[in-house]
Amino acid sequence: MRTPHAPAPPVPPAPRAPARSAVAPAVLLGVASVLLLALVAAQWRPLLDLDGDISRTTHRWAVAEGGLTQAARILTDWVWDPWTMRLLCAVTVVLLLRRRPAARWTAGWLVVVVALATAVQQGLKAALGRERPVYPDPVDTAHFAAFPSGHAMTATVVLGLLLWLLHRHGVGRVLWRTALVVAVISVVGVGLTRVWLGVHWPTDVLGGWLFGALTVVAAVAVHRRLRPADAAPGRSGGTRPPSSSPEPSTSDDPPRRPR
Repeated sequence: MRTPHAPAPPVPPAPRAPARSAVAPAVLLGVASVLLLALVAAQWRPLLDLDGDISRTTHRWAVAEGGLTQAARILTDWVWDPWTMRLLCAVTVVLLLRRRPAARWTAGWLVVVVALATAVQQGLKAALGRERPVYPDPVDTAHFAAFPSGHAMTATVVLGLLLWLLHRHGVGRVLWRTALVVAVISVVGVGLTRVWLGVHWPTDVLGGWLFGALTVVAAVAVHRRLRPADAAPGRSGGTRPPSSSPEPSTSDDPPRRPR
């Protein structure tokens, strides 16, 4: 008489990625952001000279290329404007609340992060009070202090968080690649338009990118720590996937043939 087969042990939950995975990027971004901030605050001459050389060159091009300059103004004032990015964030919040009631925490997290990023951005502007470029023949104007670029930082934060949410919810490959391309073009493009239009120094845009990326990395780390069990739809961790093979027989009877 054969010994009956013991039931298969339950599959243990898949190990979560260690929180240390976000430490290295956060440290690198933090060091780079603080270093750039210190150089700008100290008015380091080599950095200011580089800013001036690039800005004067791009301003000459902007004056000579009127059509391209007009396109840059439309993109920066309407498509990539910070309020356009915040509106996109608001639409995402509404979709999260309507599609999944359990996503209220994530929707609130998104609102808080974008609001904090705006507060940090405005605080840095007020603290440094860096003046914007001034030309006798400007092609565009802007108000408030220069560092960091609000357009660059807001686009980096909003689009970076939305990309992470899309990846977390397991969207299709085509949608993911399309969103990634659009986000990269937007973040890079808005920074270039600000320099082209002569309303920001290149290091203002670089500062916006760095502080924006640091905000995204820190916000994602907080979300993963505070909501580790909030799995995306169709990705419930710790459950055993259905097996396509039948369970082994626990009796001595021969298996029945299908009719």
